Amino acid sequence: MLGLFWPKPRKGKMASARDETFEPSYDSGLISDRSHASNSSILSDMMKNTSKDGSLLEVVEISVTEQEKRTGNAAMGIKDVFTVYLVETCRVKDNSNNIAQLSMDSSSLWRRYSEFELLRNYLVVTFPHVVVPPLPEKRMMAMWQQLSTVDNFDADFVERRRIALEGFLQRVAAHPLLCQDELFHGFLQDAEGWKERVHSTGFQIKQDSRLKSLSASFRLKKPNRQFEELKSYATDLQNNVTSILKIRSRLSDRLYGLHKIHGNYGRVFSEWSGIEQEMGDGLQSAGHHMDVYKDYIDDYMAEEEQIADQLKEYIYFADSLKAVCRKQEILQFELERCEDLLNSKKLQKDQITGKAPQKVFSFRGMTSKLFGQDNAETKESRAQLISDQITDAEDAVEKAKQNIQDFTDNALKEVDRFKRQKSRDLKEIFISYAILQIKMAKRGITVWTNTKECFDKM
Repeated sequence: MLGLFWPKPRKGKMASARDETFEPSYDSGLISDRSHASNSSILSDMMKNTSKDGSLLEVVEISVTEQEKRTGNAAMGIKDVFTVYLVETCRVKDNSNNIAQLSMDSSSLWRRYSEFELLRNYLVVTFPHVVVPPLPEKRMMAMWQQLSTVDNFDADFVERRRIALEGFLQRVAAHPLLCQDELFHGFLQDAEGWKERVHSTGFQIKQDSRLKSLSASFRLKKPNRQFEELKSYATDLQNNVTSILKIRSRLSDRLYGLHKIHGNYGRVFSEWSGIEQEMGDGLQSAGHHMDVYKDYIDDYMAEEEQIADQLKEYIYFADSLKAVCRKQEILQFELERCEDLLNSKKLQKDQITGKAPQKVFSFRGMTSKLFGQDNAETKESRAQLISDQITDAEDAVEKAKQNIQDFTDNALKEVDRFKRQKSRDLKEIFISYAILQIKMAKRGITVWTNTKECFDKM
């Protein structure tokens, strides 16, 4: 639809005169240096505000510097077209902290997006209590439309994904626990054999299925209040960020169209200047300024899109929070199953010893009616067997309780860390967005001030 607002191309002498480069001067001193920041530098600023104590970022710099389209052979003779990304690691100082025996040198290697996915899936399974940083989407999606909107090999999309993949690696490297993992180090260093080492851990077997998570969620008898609140918080965070992005998208579309339609002013002023002698110079200059007003919106929209990408990351961070909650529900469900089994075994023992009545229609009750009661020796043998089973069930309950207690303690610490990080990041993102709007407004004021001066000289 925005194409409807583009001015028609002009022909002849007047049009060529107006095609000369023109850049009005304006005061940008009141705008912070970060107003000129790229998406990478915005993320770098957020990483600088993150504590690096004991993290890999103290020792090395990690970057994804470029991307390349490649073609390989897939099954059935079909060509596989994919993009690879150059991951570079540069050691900046010796290991002076407590990073576990780090022996990492500067390196440079290519990785496919699927390898980034494999790394993240491994981290999610290996560190279930951690809010693992999300990856950018494999295909550019509008979260509120659920429609693929951009070709996977579109240059702008691939560049934005490169920046987001760099952010993912930097976030993992800044995490005090994730950064210690040897397979993460291998992802950064080992060009050969890394995938085989990951698969050899058997992490896929430990991976909880969605069906298992859903079953645990619906069958829990006593959900943990803190994690129920955390699930609601994650949903609210996701909804709020999505709403902000939808509003920004609508505003950007309208603003872009508004600026582009101002090109029609430029066309009219230029054509008009050709038939006016006294007013001609003023109209021609005003046309230049209208063209500037039309054209400068492109760079600002690109910057704004980069800021929106940083905000969109928190839609996927909310999914990471929910994944932690699902793991807690599975552990809680396993505890409740162990407790149910223990209670069942205790009831069986009481029935054998006569402390509790047997069910009339149970299998044991029917056999007693048909063949008579068990003798004392049989009862004692059965009671001993049940006692052993009760001991095993009690051990299982204690183990399940310890597992869920350890998970809860670690997960809540991790959630607290995530919330501090989120507050720092969103503050940086919103400030960058506000500064960009100020910068755009100042540019517009400058253009219109210069246009007014042209009219004054007519």
